[in-house]
This record gives sequence, C-alpha cells and structure tokens, in this order.
Amino acid sequence: MAFEGLSDRLEAAFKRLRSKGSLTETDVKEAMREVRLALLEADVNYKVAKDFTNKVTERAIGAQVMESLTPAQMVIKIVNEELTELMGGTGSRLAYASHPPTVVMMCGLQGSGKTTHCAKIARKLKSEGHRPLLVACDVYRPAAIKQLQVVGEQVDVPVFEMGQGNPVEIAENAVKLAKDHGYDYVLLDTAGRLHIDETLMQELKDIKAKIHPHEILLVVDAMTGQDAVTVASSFDEALGIDGIVLTKMDGDTRGGAALSARAVTGKPIKFVGTGEKLDELDYFYPDRMASRILGMGDVLSLIEKAETALDEKKAQELEKKLRKNKFDLNDLLDQLQQVRKMGSMKDILSMLPGVGGKIKDLDIDEHQFDRVQAIIYSMTPEERSKPELINPSRKRRIAAGCGMKVEDVNKLLNQHKQMLKMFKQFNSKGARRRFGRMGGFGQFGG
Repeated sequence: MAFEGLSDRLEAAFKRLRSKGSLTETDVKEAMREVRLALLEADVNYKVAKDFTNKVTERAIGAQVMESLTPAQMVIKIVNEELTELMGGTGSRLAYASHPPTVVMMCGLQGSGKTTHCAKIARKLKSEGHRPLLVACDVYRPAAIKQLQVVGEQVDVPVFEMGQGNPVEIAENAVKLAKDHGYDYVLLDTAGRLHIDETLMQELKDIKAKIHPHEILLVVDAMTGQDAVTVASSFDEALGIDGIVLTKMDGDTRGGAALSARAVTGKPIKFVGTGEKLDELDYFYPDRMASRILGMGDVLSLIEKAETALDEKKAQELEKKLRKNKFDLNDLLDQLQQVRKMGSMKDILSMLPGVGGKIKDLDIDEHQFDRVQAIIYSMTPEERSKPELINPSRKRRIAAGCGMKVEDVNKLLNQHKQMLKMFKQFNSKGARRRFGRMGGFGQFGG
C-alpha cells in the first residue's frame, strides 16, 4: 500500500520522541531530520520535504510545545496538521455548473489510467444521482474508443463517439447532445501521449478554448514518483488544471506524488484510485490521509465504505433473526459477501487506529473467504438453513463438491456454532445491560 514505508519511518522517529520525558530543541531537530529523510525516501520533492520539516520545527520548538506535559504528542499533532495542510487542507469536490451540463476534461499521459478513471468518476457521479455522459475524444490510440465503450457499459453510462473525427468537434457535439438530453456531467476522455509534446498540448488548448470546461482534471500515475510532479507542473503551465486524480495508490508506491503534486502545483487532489476495479475510487481527504500516514487510522472512510457496501434492509432482517437466536449459513454467506464489497481485509484493517503500521506483519489470507463461500455453495438449501442436519456422509459430499477436506467443513461448522453462542450471550439480559450502556450492541436487545 502507498505510504507504508513512510508510515514505518515516521512511527520509528516518533517512538524515540515518546521515550523522552521532556524534549530539547536538539531532540526536535534530530526527529525532523529523520522525518525529512523519510519523506525523501517516499519520493517527496526535495524542496517540499525541506519546507515541510522547517515549518514543523519552527512550530515545535515554541514554548507552548516544549513546556507541555506531553511534548511528543504535541509534535505529532503539529506534524499531522502540517501534513494535512501540505495535501490541501480540506477535501475538494468536482464543480457543478449553475447551468448544466458540467464539462470535465480529463487529460494525462498514456498509461496513467485516464480512460478507466473517466468511467470510475462517471460511476461515482451516477451513484450520487447525476446523469453523466462519457465522450471519446481520443481518436489516435488504437482501440481507445472501444475501451471507453466497454468500461462505459460496465458502469451503465452512455458513451458519445464520432469515430476518428476531430476531437474539438466531437467535444462540441457531445455538449450539445448533453444539453438536449438532460445529462448534467460530460466527461471528455482526451488523447494522451507517451510523453509531453506540443501537439498534445495544442489539441487540449483547442478543446479548452472551444468548450470552456468547468473542470480540467489531470490523471497522474502515483507509481511514477518524482516524474508525476514534472508532468503535473507541465500540464498546469500549459492548461491551468483544476485538480488531480492520483491512480494506483494501492500499488507498491512510495506515495511521494500525493504529497508533492499538490504542493508544487497548488491544485487539489480530487480523487484517488485505490484498485483496478471500477468501484475502487475515493474522494481525496487530506486530513484522513494524514491520519493514515501517521498510523491514526481513518474511521470516517471506513464508515462511508460500510454505508455504501452494506444493505440496510438486510441488516434489519439480520437484526430480527439475531434477536431470535437464528443465524444460519445463508446469513453467514450474505455477511461475507457484503464485507468483501468494502475491499480487502488489509485495506479495511489499515483504517483502524493503531493498526495501520502493523498491517504488513499480519498474514491475512484473502482467499479464505473464497474457501468459505465454496463450502457453503456446495451445500443444499436445506443444509444451509439447518446446519444441524449435516452428518458425516453429508460432510464428505460437501467436501468433495468444493474440492476441500472434511476438516475444512468441520472447521466452518464449528465457527458457525461459536458465532451462535456469542449472539446468544449478547441477547442475554445481562449482556444487553452491559453493552447497551456502551451503545455498542444495544441493537441486539429487545
């Protein structure tokens, strides 16, 4: 995951600070030297890293911090605040035109994920109640139009195309069609190049001059490190971009692009791609990202993921069943499928406070979910609803049906029994009183 190395280095630096009862100016400067090295190793621009640590040092050696009862915590608080500020301070959303459609021009180099992220943004906008239209303005790259049509179909968003025509005319006609048919967002998938060149920039300038887009978003591959800053600066100078979309933030990237691009261009990061799937796109929140980098978790994003992935109606039905001490294997399968919609277990756990930095040491077998599903799918509907019917011969049949061992079937059935026992305890009057006061498991009470 992005920032993993940076998080580890910062945690080590802060651990040394916490071990000291009081701090001297030398202690702070030594810690900031380590922070600067950590930022540079994470591929953060040198000037950005230097300015950042200078700001933190200036604030941290003030009397209010040095004389504090918890000076190390105060320094960490300052680092958190400055990191948040470095990445933009507050989250930035897409503009919305007072007279729709809102035209968003997507630009970037080839291979940055521009076409895919056009579809990702369209999907997110549609989920928020908008009517987006995708427009194929990349008439040069082989199969670019077809690729946009394929991802457009996957997210159920229409694609406007005119074949290998003039990109400026295509964009102009698409905006006219959007006005006539009530589309409130138009996403222009423009052509990219393998490198920045005058021909690419001139075409984008021509589209901008004719269409007057409300937003120009630059799609940047976070894996390119320092080059991402160079690309962002060049596009901003030529076009005047309004925001950045960072892709591949889930990969083995050091994350410096996220910290540098905003500082160098002054333009906000609006979206981050967190995976290859079309639903793996998040709004960028500087404060939440800073918390994750410092190992403080990101509970708000976790809650939002849960709200998006979990079915409220199914949750209410499950609550009723739990009150009656009923929870069969159909319910277990349903819960597993809903949790998987939230992403990988590592991603979910990384959002919990105090867990983020320890994730890489955890041996999480993501395929365990697949094995559990396979076992349940190998059962008959009656066996799923009444697990007590599963005798030794049925276990052998179920194991053979999913290509696993009888021991695996036994393990799942035992885990299900343990869950039933736990739910029964929650439903007891004593547990209702204890957990009810905590506000945690009161939903299981009557």
